[in-house]
Amino acid sequence: MYIVPLVLLHVNGLLLPSQPGAASLRQPGRPARCTSSCLVTTVDSLFDADAHESSSDEADAKESFVLLSGRRRPASTINVAVLGSGSFGTAMASYLGSKGVNVTMVVRKAAVADSINKHRVNPMRLSGMELPESVGACVEPELAFPDADFIFHTVPVQYSRSSLTPIRHLIPADVPIICLSKGIETGSLLFMSEVLEEVLGPEQPLAYLSGPSFAMEIAQGLATAVTIASHDRDLGNDVMSLLKSRQFRALYTSDVIGVEVGGAIKNVIAIAAGMCEGLGLGTNAMAALVTRGCAEMRRLSQTFGGEGSTVFGLSGVGDTFGTCFGPLSRNRMVGLRLGQGETLEDILGSMDEVAEGVATSRAIAQLLEKKVHGYRRDLKYPILFGVAAILDGKLTPRQGLERLMQYPLRNEDFDGSHRV
Repeated sequence: MYIVPLVLLHVNGLLLPSQPGAASLRQPGRPARCTSSCLVTTVDSLFDADAHESSSDEADAKESFVLLSGRRRPASTINVAVLGSGSFGTAMASYLGSKGVNVTMVVRKAAVADSINKHRVNPMRLSGMELPESVGACVEPELAFPDADFIFHTVPVQYSRSSLTPIRHLIPADVPIICLSKGIETGSLLFMSEVLEEVLGPEQPLAYLSGPSFAMEIAQGLATAVTIASHDRDLGNDVMSLLKSRQFRALYTSDVIGVEVGGAIKNVIAIAAGMCEGLGLGTNAMAALVTRGCAEMRRLSQTFGGEGSTVFGLSGVGDTFGTCFGPLSRNRMVGLRLGQGETLEDILGSMDEVAEGVATSRAIAQLLEKKVHGYRRDLKYPILFGVAAILDGKLTPRQGLERLMQYPLRNEDFDGSHRV
């Protein structure tokens, strides 16, 4: 459990909950506005929302209120710090800012912070998008963290520990961390939930966001739905409420491990799908590859204590489909270019953002070798081991994908009732 800090502000004869702090980092001016032209896009039809929730959504959108810990709070009294200024962090800052939430992006470069504060633009990521007035930036986390109601962590997995360790003393013990990073730390072979607990301690409130959520589409205001995983249902409810709008929905699960496995494995499957496309193997092969990849995702999730059913949700097949078939996926593009004959070194050297699936693939192979016992692990996880072998130069993309067609005949093993 955690408690959202509450300060009462006297406004026009009313007592309203408020937070001091990060507003001083922003320029005064017009209320926050969304620059997207896609405001008519809605996700209501994607869910079983009843009439009460629909009317509540409309009221919240008009009045900019958010339900936190059972209290309706004006969005303008809620402070969010976003650690990281990549595409995803920028998109989430923009989205929350468009709801009227006070957002402070904690960035590494002063020039980026100056551009955001003065020109409403992140010059490094999504530079064609104007940020809302309620989004500011700083390079000093001590200016953003103390008054934050939530901290969104968007730093790539492989840099998360080194980014958080020097500043962990600045993070209040009761402020929830919402982790948007997906993958496995290569040095320790730990998932982000394990990394965050090691760095911040087991008492820090934690939640994890995963699902099909390309940064560009969030920034454009297109309909998006994600999963929020947390062992704390109250925290999960608050994060869902914070994110809720007619363009964005979050659904709750307590299966943190299942969500983390899905978020990591989908990037590896996307590399394989990209190779399949780069080799011109056709739609049949692509569909089979992705389906069997999800079967390996499910098996691995259950091995580590996750629920098999989580794979069938937004953080599993939902994120996998988007990453494997969507044109915006960096991991799919890595596989596509590998299949077309480019070297991994040249591909990674030409990219200005991290394709997490490359490091995750190698970490997954090591994790399987270390944690999964029994005969012929490669028969249970042929795609995961195959992608790692290709990235390590032990197989060509064509050799790896052709090898999948040579494995022994077996039951499809969808429900786990038949083992071979």
